[in-house]
Amino acid sequence: MLRLTSAATLQTCGGTTRRDFLQAGALGALGFSLAQYQAAEAAGKVDPSKSKRSCIMIFNLGAPSQLDTWDMKPDAPAEIRGPFKPIATNVSGIQLSEILPKHAQIADKFALVRSCFHRGAAVHDAGWQIMQTGRQFTGGINTPHAGSTAAYLLGRRSDLPPHVVLPEPMGRGGGNLPNGQAGGFLGKAYDPFALMADPSQKDFKVPDLLPPDNIGEARLNRRQRMRSIVEEQVKKFESSEAARMMDENFQSAYRLMTSTQARQAFDLSAEPVEVRERYGMNRFGQCCLLARRLIEAGVRFVTINAFLTVFDEITWDIHGSKPFTSIEGMKNIVAPMYDQAYSALIEDLHQRGLLDDTLVCNLAEFGRTPKVNPAGGRDHWPQCFTVYFAGGGVRGGQVVGASDPIGAVPADRPVEPPNVVATIFHSLGLDLETILPGPSGRPFPIVDNGFREISELFA
Repeated sequence: MLRLTSAATLQTCGGTTRRDFLQAGALGALGFSLAQYQAAEAAGKVDPSKSKRSCIMIFNLGAPSQLDTWDMKPDAPAEIRGPFKPIATNVSGIQLSEILPKHAQIADKFALVRSCFHRGAAVHDAGWQIMQTGRQFTGGINTPHAGSTAAYLLGRRSDLPPHVVLPEPMGRGGGNLPNGQAGGFLGKAYDPFALMADPSQKDFKVPDLLPPDNIGEARLNRRQRMRSIVEEQVKKFESSEAARMMDENFQSAYRLMTSTQARQAFDLSAEPVEVRERYGMNRFGQCCLLARRLIEAGVRFVTINAFLTVFDEITWDIHGSKPFTSIEGMKNIVAPMYDQAYSALIEDLHQRGLLDDTLVCNLAEFGRTPKVNPAGGRDHWPQCFTVYFAGGGVRGGQVVGASDPIGAVPADRPVEPPNVVATIFHSLGLDLETILPGPSGRPFPIVDNGFREISELFA
């Protein structure tokens, strides 16, 4: 993740030198090179009509049960349908679980895709990487997160980083695999900025980033002198990749540390108490509120991890017995928290006029087994699950695809991870034929050949 002291690799186009980059002026401040922008513009890789678009990716770490949330099977046998009843929503013909009553009130704002599946292993971190990047990592090639690709192609538009992950990157998943929340082969310069703090805590501040309110002129002068020293050192070997890397990483961190705009965006105390309580005074709820503030401040892409690991905390990972979550834990703790925060986010974006230009996608690493296990829970199941989208040009109040009568496999309109990532890129105005400079400089398409966006969402 982007840290002041971290090393990072800057990807540039056409061998751009450090001096050329700085001479690009405003483009340099936005976080991408003149050559990079001109190449993208000339090739028509960015749709200018979607230049205001942003994305919030909510990743439901642990994997919700599709049969107990968004794709219920009330006519199936008891061991399939589970303990919950379906309820009507504000859209005729669409039902959801009784444990998501606030979702039911805003069903006209989001679109369900009930036919998602992937071919990866039924292991949490394998699913994390494939759902966030569109690819399973093979041959030592780590594909960049969708937000990192968007940051590379679209750059900054404020003092804040183009991609932020809240509250911090995913932890252990049990498979000891990369989790997909990084810049991958684009380099560490395109890792997301990680908050590394719980915004629901009373003394919440962004560690090691935002200077305290009483920083004073003397400390600012010391920072400026430190920057000058670094500049002098860089000039001595500015043709080297290490120098370019240091300069870009330092400037990015320095801009963030000294930015009034950044300080204000992260300041949740500026929100009325009733707004904070509307989202829920818990980690996930306050991350959703912070995501809205970051989008308002110009961040292009925010990834929210609903949980950080499937170990040592209650999550969507409802195997039914300790140390995992029971169905009762999902009903009484996980679902209410999640239902409140998501509905508040969507309503808030809508009321502020931001939803049309903000895609909110809710993903997970897989679904859960159609049959309830002996412990009363459900196990891992990548063969079929539900993802959903709101805003960003998506037509809400619809269902795309369908699962079979027991929620085991897609029965109509199968959707794979590359389709999900393509949908995000399409909403952001990126051409799906765009080629990235992959490992060893070889061409690398942003989406696997033949995969397109889920077009029905935008009809």
